[in-house]
Amino acid sequence: MFESLSERLSSVFSKLTRTGLLTESNVDEALREVRRALLEADVALPVVKEFLEKVREKAIGEDVIKSVSPGQTVIKIVNDQLTQLLGSENVELNLKVTPPSILMMVGLQGSGKTTTSAKIAHYVKNKYKQKTIMASLDVNRPAAQEQLEILGKENSIDTLSIVKGQKPLEISKRAIQEAKLGGYDVLILDTAGRMHVDDELMNELENINKIANSSEIILVADSLTGQDAINVAQSFSSRLPLSGVILTRLDGDARGGAALSMKHVTGKPIKFIGTGEKIENLEEFHPDRTANRILGMGDIVSLVERAKETIDNEKANKIAKKISKGLFDLDDMSQQLSQMAKMGGISGILGMLPGINKVKKQMAESNMNDKIIIRQIAIISSMTPREKRNPKILNASRKKRIAGGSGTEVFEINKLIKLYRQTSDMMKKFGKKGMLDADFEMPDIKNNQISKLNDSNINEKMLSHLGDNSTSPKLPGLPGLPGSQNKLNNLLNLTGRKK
Repeated sequence: MFESLSERLSSVFSKLTRTGLLTESNVDEALREVRRALLEADVALPVVKEFLEKVREKAIGEDVIKSVSPGQTVIKIVNDQLTQLLGSENVELNLKVTPPSILMMVGLQGSGKTTTSAKIAHYVKNKYKQKTIMASLDVNRPAAQEQLEILGKENSIDTLSIVKGQKPLEISKRAIQEAKLGGYDVLILDTAGRMHVDDELMNELENINKIANSSEIILVADSLTGQDAINVAQSFSSRLPLSGVILTRLDGDARGGAALSMKHVTGKPIKFIGTGEKIENLEEFHPDRTANRILGMGDIVSLVERAKETIDNEKANKIAKKISKGLFDLDDMSQQLSQMAKMGGISGILGMLPGINKVKKQMAESNMNDKIIIRQIAIISSMTPREKRNPKILNASRKKRIAGGSGTEVFEINKLIKLYRQTSDMMKKFGKKGMLDADFEMPDIKNNQISKLNDSNINEKMLSHLGDNSTSPKLPGLPGLPGSQNKLNNLLNLTGRKK
């Protein structure tokens, strides 16, 4: 996400922070590079102009030029303006209405409305614990209604029964009645799309909204379409009272210009971003955190939130108690690897850590990727319970059998065993020293146990990564593993790779 833009901006600001004395010409030169980076990222030209004007106005002020670290001060100004450009704060779904809350999903065909409807239903069901039903109003696209029905069955989400021959308005009335009679809290209407905006489509959507009186009308836009996504948003917002935007496919969008332009052009907040095809690949959009990620400062708060959502406290407690007794087997290691996979894998975790742009080349050279975790889990899964408990019995014939069962090579099994021994030794040391808390619990975000991560002082410290030439930044400890500052080489060891 925003990979190309992030790399370009990091390069610009790295030069800026190495400049001892900041002058107006230094600022102008840096902003010219920022302008190029934003335009290459497909950010709308009017947005770029206004953004740079605001940054320059503040950056050439006397307080900045004479500050102790003028380069970092300019970066802080850019960060603040990026946050403002993206919408300043997260805007939640409006579900505080008389049930059912009706969420109307609109957008062009192929933007991902149906999949996103299921993601939103899954999100509402799990976060707000509200009874949710989905209804497909798309009678034009072949099997559109069946697609939503399948997604509902796969994820235990109720869907409105399909009645062949019914028109969108008839389906809307039936869905609203079903939601009321069935005691549902939320009704999600997956509307039809077209290849392009036309009067027929907009008239249909306006008529549906008159019947539904939706509490939310959310535009689903494909971020890969770049500037066209903004044009689509303007077309929809001119005819419908949009309440927000969801940008899909941001996991494959290296430019990210649509996200930077959307709020400014439409005046509507980005509420969520789609980061993959899986039902859980939907993230709340936080402008401040996104700005941090674009500038290479990471997103520790979101990382902790993701860990809190995915970590099984009961399993974590069991492993912690075993480790405190000096016990750690391959089953436990498999659970740790699975936990990393659930949190987005190596790339997902590292993408949220500050300063990681500095070590991307090193990561590429080490061939470190998420497939390594999957292969290591497969190796452990191919072992017998006895072999998992006691890896010492793994002789040549056993390793050959495991390699055949997991689709790997014997040398990969040897690497995994070596990694296990190193990890086990480390665990035993921590266990003996009493450094592991047997009652494991994730930080409580709601009670602001990690609120200091958003503190401006912390962000200012993160800014130093942009001017630091170090290729081994300190990284937070990996999920489930003790230690608070494992460096990149520890992560390389975890995947069985060397620098």
